[in-house]
Amino acid sequence: MKPYQAGIRLLPNAVTVLALCLGLSAVNFALAGRFELCIAAAFGAALCDALDGGLARLLDASSRIGQELDSLSDLVSFGVAPALVLYIWALEGTRLGWVVALVFAVCMALRLARFNTLIDDEDQPPFAKEFFVGVPAPAAALTAGLPLYLFLHFGPGWWSSPVAVGLWVLSTAGLMVSRIPTLSLKTARVRPRWIAPLLVLVGLGAAILLTAPFLGMALIAAGYLLLIPYTIYRYAWLSRHPEAWGVPVRERRAVARAARSARRLGLRPPLRRRVAGRASAVARGVAGMGRRRGGEVELEHGPARPSRSLGPLGSDRRLPSRDRRRLGLRRR
Repeated sequence: MKPYQAGIRLLPNAVTVLALCLGLSAVNFALAGRFELCIAAAFGAALCDALDGGLARLLDASSRIGQELDSLSDLVSFGVAPALVLYIWALEGTRLGWVVALVFAVCMALRLARFNTLIDDEDQPPFAKEFFVGVPAPAAALTAGLPLYLFLHFGPGWWSSPVAVGLWVLSTAGLMVSRIPTLSLKTARVRPRWIAPLLVLVGLGAAILLTAPFLGMALIAAGYLLLIPYTIYRYAWLSRHPEAWGVPVRERRAVARAARSARRLGLRPPLRRRVAGRASAVARGVAGMGRRRGGEVELEHGPARPSRSLGPLGSDRRLPSRDRRRLGLRRR
């Protein structure tokens, strides 16, 4: 291997080690009571975590040791360090404070272990790469620190009480190990006409972070949480529309418009059950109406009566709702 190639492969791992050092430095700052420096160190660790993977792909320097080092760095920087910082700040001296810190760190380890196993899972649908399963590690650390941001900006309040902090940390830990889909910013695409407004929002966010950094961090954490319901809706919509799986993200709006137009026109979606299962349902529905003889329908139980006009598949427009659903007919 040439010397410059070894240097290129070293750069992404060096950024990962820097993130690890920043995470441990946050604990040191917490022991000294400098919680504002804790947030700065955690923010720097998140930036390094976002850069190391991109550098590895850009320089074609991905390696197995880099993947393992990245997971270990995430566990320390976004699992152990935030748990210790929050414990030192608000939970130290309480009966269950250390338990809350342990639960957060363990949930982070479980979340990272599941993420590593899902990388090689070939049974997932193609659109699953656009989502994370549960809240990712950097976002969980950012969200868990919301009470600390409010404390540093507004001062003491109900948000800084040990009970509120403990419940919030446990809720964030539950989001990490949950099956809730969350959006992956790595696969996000921006339409050309939205680039200029997005740059204006980025400039506004940078101004807020420079003038009121802790309030800006709190707004970012709250905005991420408000984005989760939309992500759940988007994941469910893609699950119901297999025709959009192979369509680029920028063209899925056309697929959604076509699906809405089909619903307005009363068109039924393609059958999702097996053909044999649908045929069996049709046969049961027709047999339930009796046996057709000439101009009459002789019921299995009871006297014969004049037959009504039979539609396709031998079904009657006066069928009970359950039979109509079984036959796949729409209400008129």
